[in-house]
Amino acid sequence: MSEKRFPLTKPQLDELSLRYPTPFYIYDEGAIRENARALKKAFSVFPSYKEHYAVKALPNPFILKILADEGFGADCASLPELRLADMAGIKGENIMFTSNETPAREYAAARDLGAVINLDDFTHIEYLERTAGIPELISCRYNPGPLKTGNAIIGKPEEAKYGLTREQVLAAFPLLRDKGAKRFALHTMVASNELNVDYHIETGRMLFDLAAEIKAKTGIRLEFVNLGGGAGIPYRPEQAAIDYDYLTGGLRKAYDEIIVPAGLDPLGIHTEWARAITGPYGWLVTRAIHRKNIYRTYIGLDSCMADLMRPALYGAYHHITIPGKETALLTETYDVVGSLCENNDKFAVQRQLPLIEIGEQGDFVVIHDAGAHGRAMGFNYNGKLRCGELLLRPDGSVLQIRRRETVEDLFATLDRVALEDFKNGE
Repeated sequence: MSEKRFPLTKPQLDELSLRYPTPFYIYDEGAIRENARALKKAFSVFPSYKEHYAVKALPNPFILKILADEGFGADCASLPELRLADMAGIKGENIMFTSNETPAREYAAARDLGAVINLDDFTHIEYLERTAGIPELISCRYNPGPLKTGNAIIGKPEEAKYGLTREQVLAAFPLLRDKGAKRFALHTMVASNELNVDYHIETGRMLFDLAAEIKAKTGIRLEFVNLGGGAGIPYRPEQAAIDYDYLTGGLRKAYDEIIVPAGLDPLGIHTEWARAITGPYGWLVTRAIHRKNIYRTYIGLDSCMADLMRPALYGAYHHITIPGKETALLTETYDVVGSLCENNDKFAVQRQLPLIEIGEQGDFVVIHDAGAHGRAMGFNYNGKLRCGELLLRPDGSVLQIRRRETVEDLFATLDRVALEDFKNGE
């Protein structure tokens, strides 16, 4: 079971909303730091460990700076993400650049920053050499195909566009060595939001086996393996969070059985978690403004799927609470919806909730576990303006770390001069 807590009271939200009208995201810095330290402590059973936080989940340099303070690196998939990591003070090999179908300019930017480039395709070896040069340290992403099952979000590995086959991995490392690489790493990513700890242990064992095979067949000794991301969080109250100690205990057992006899000890262990690190410590705070009674009862919010699209995209569950009514009876059944012109713009379907008051001063509606893949996946369809982000500091103060968008932001990329000429028939 997981406790669905929110760090602010109803009176505190009332006061906060006077400065920052809903909707907004808010993140708990103290809880994120505490969780980061627990993860590092659990992985301390290995000779070395590095977490590269997946920037895609929460691309805000304030959050990245917090994680950099805790010793974390960054996992980036684009030029803007590389720049965000650099802006937050994450430098050099603390950055892993794991992209696919990568433009040459992005490989060049990763080289310039000294990031660890993680190749997604065998043909990218020649492409990288020609466009940016082969670095001293290089990683390859492994796709095990039918040897490993995926899950509903990421799909089956053999149907995924990512990574190299086992045969390609075994051919890639000697080729990279011949082209000047001197240090090597192996990476995989085979699931998303996976709560089964044994699945992650099995993934580690799979990489350890391949590391031993690479050494036996090519003589190349890997510097580290990256287990990727995919660690899930308990979105539903009845689910349990990943037990870090159980996870690292199982991985250490596999390490001792495979890596040590293969003569690969010490081997660094890296991860690229994000959801499990910040996901439970971010909330979308919105307000109930309308109620509609037709074939169902709908509660309309001042937010929409442009702010949080996971329920619409995946049918994902996000827990909802009503501040001030945490212990109230769940007497009503609602679809909780937004204002987008799409029928799947629903945060919850037939959800049991307390009676919700509506209007300009209607009840706050708190959507939980939105600290990863929330604001990051926002968009501007229907001309919707994405909400801002707030940070709850350990001393109880609140810092705005991203303002809400304005109409002028939405129009900023238009060429106003050309538009006027066009309107005038020029």
